[in-house]
Formats: sequence, C-alpha cells, structure tokens
Amino acid sequence: MAAMYEKTAEHFSLKQKKLPEGHLLVNLGPSHPSTHGILQNVIQLDGERVVDAESVIGYVHRSFEKLGERYTYNQFLVCTDRMNYVSTPLNNIGWILTVEKMLQIEVPDKVTYVRMIVSELSRVMDHIICNGILGVDLGAFSGMLHLFHHRENIYQVLEKLTGARLTTTFCRVGGLEKDIYPEFEKDVKTIIKGLRPAIEEFQSLLVNNRIFIDRTEGVGGISAENAISYGYSGPNLRAAGVPWDIRKDDPYMFYDKVDFDIPVGEDGSVLHRTLVRMEEMRQSLRIVEQLINGLPTGAHHADMPHIYLPDKSKVYKNMEELIYHFKLIMHGIKVPKGEYYMATEAANGELGFYIVSEGEKSPWRVHVRRPCFWFYQSFPELVKGSLLADTVATMSSMNVIAGELDC
Repeated sequence: MAAMYEKTAEHFSLKQKKLPEGHLLVNLGPSHPSTHGILQNVIQLDGERVVDAESVIGYVHRSFEKLGERYTYNQFLVCTDRMNYVSTPLNNIGWILTVEKMLQIEVPDKVTYVRMIVSELSRVMDHIICNGILGVDLGAFSGMLHLFHHRENIYQVLEKLTGARLTTTFCRVGGLEKDIYPEFEKDVKTIIKGLRPAIEEFQSLLVNNRIFIDRTEGVGGISAENAISYGYSGPNLRAAGVPWDIRKDDPYMFYDKVDFDIPVGEDGSVLHRTLVRMEEMRQSLRIVEQLINGLPTGAHHADMPHIYLPDKSKVYKNMEELIYHFKLIMHGIKVPKGEYYMATEAANGELGFYIVSEGEKSPWRVHVRRPCFWFYQSFPELVKGSLLADTVATMSSMNVIAGELDC
C-alpha cells in the first residue's frame, strides 16, 4: 500500500517539491466555476505570477471504452451522450458514422441533411456556452444572457426531435431514431433568424469591449508549431493560425456540397480563440440555412431490416419483420471483422472513434480520440509566467469538458 501511495504521489510533483521562500501552492480545483465537471490544477505562485502548474485528470473517468466492449453498437450511443454533453448530437453522429463506415451502408439524403443541421446547431450551442461562460469568468455576466434564450430554442428543437434536451441519443445505425416533426423546418428557420442579430449583439457587448480585449489579448497564446505538436484540433488549433478543419480537409456527409469559410486566428490567445468561435457560429448558421432550404423528402432510415429495426406495426403483422426484430434485439448488428477509424469535426476539434471488430454484436475494442484530452496537456505551458487571474480565462477559452477529457 505504501508503495502504491508513493507511486501515486509522483503525479503531484509540485506538492512534493520544496518551494522557494515567498512562493505559494494553490489548488485551482478539484472543482471550479470555469470548468465543466471536475478538474484540478496545482499552481505554484510567486505573488500573483504563475511559476509552474500541474494538471490532474481522471475525476470523471467512467470506463466508456471498456463499456464499449459490452454494449451493442446502438447501445454505446448512451455513452457518447455523456462525453461532451454540451453538444451531444455531435458525439452521437461521430459514432454512428464510424459504424456505418464499417458496414459500408448509405443512408437516404434526408437523414444526412438532418444530421448535418443538428450537428451545426449543436456546434452553435457549444460555442455559446464557451464564449458566454468565458465572459462570466471575467466578470461580464449580462452578455451571456443575450445568447442563452436562443440556445434554449435549439434545445426545444432537440427535445421535439429526440425526446431529450441533453442526452439525446440522436440517430441509429442506418438512419434517425424517428422522422422529423412537422414544424421542424419552421423552427430551424426561426432559430437562424433570431440568432444572427443576437450574435452581433453579443460581439458588440462583450468581444469588442475594451476591457475584455485588455483581459484576453495575448493571454494564454500558443504557436502553430506547438499546437500541432500537442495534438491540437478544432477552434483552438485554428486560433493558432492553422487552417485545418475535417469538414473541409477530409469531408464527410455532405460538407463538400455546402459553402462555408474556415475562420483562422494568429497567436492562439484567449481573444483569438473567442473570435474564431464567434465566426464559426456565423458559418454554422450559413450551413444550416443552405441545408434547411434544400431539405429533401423521403425515409428517415435505410431500407435494411437487418440493420435498422422494422416498423412496430409491421412486426405485429408480418413474420419477416418479426424475425428481423428478434434477430436485431437478441443478436445485434454483426459488423465485419477489421479495424476502423473515423474522425469528425466536433465542437472542440477532431473526435475520432477507433473500433476493432471480431464480427460479433459488440466491438472487441473501442478507443475514443477526445479533442479535450490533447489540448489540455498544454495548459501548464500556457499559464506559466501569466497572472493567476489569467489562468481562469485561459482554461475557459480552451473549453475543456471533463466528461470528454476523462471519458
């Protein structure tokens, strides 16, 4: 037991180190308002200046990858809900697309359109939280409220579409869980109409505010080279000046058929991360508008009864549907043997699922490439030499979601 304690203590090297006179150790966490979930950062201070820092993770680890070896391919959706729970449909869709790639199946165009619309609305929700809470952490509370009403409207669409607001379990292998509701198009167009002026109002109130700029400009920056070496992706990478977005560079679904721009920053600072997310919200609405105006009609799932559960009314009447229903429930979807990886552009960056299949109803191995896990490693480097007050801004602008980080 003593040996185990000593080994564990090695991870807290700052706590074991003899500090110079006048230096102080401060725990930012295990829980702090600037974080989603539970994180801990041990910070060494010389007055108000950060001398060293150490990040501790794992407080929200729930063994999702191990659970993936027990769950069927559809059941694992409930785990993806609880990764980045601010934009859950993006996780759901990333997993489903990987499984559909394994099965080499194509879904109706309508399914892809709806998935993309929900993906981009979820991205907007995520960025609203990130930029809004950043303002709150810096003392600007009112700006966040200008966007939260519109975020609530998106939640209401998700609730009507999936039956849930947060843990949506959106999609199924081969299609959607159910068809869109009659007012879906109208509700989405209303969201677009209301969000556009609200984003500009938020930009004027907070992002263009002189005090906000003074607090964020040049703070917590990282070079493009260092960002790449740490494995950055998403808005944090683009804020450092790297114009890389999976939707453009390795398109999936119909992203190669819609027009949108990739915003890019320069110095990877808190300000540039905020500006990139602001512009990404505008571009996401631009994508949604193109899709909703061209939304096709048709089925909400592929006509593949060995993959997608048959309609319940047919199960009660036809022997074939009853057999397919029984086989799917009892034996699950059988995926061909092999190793598969697919990445999608989630709100925080590259969300990848690596799956090893042995041809059974459950994966043999699942690994999740979480964007938070990679850029959070750089946090100690970003805050060294900065003021203690700036560490909160740096953390908040990185958008570290503990559920995604620890998985």
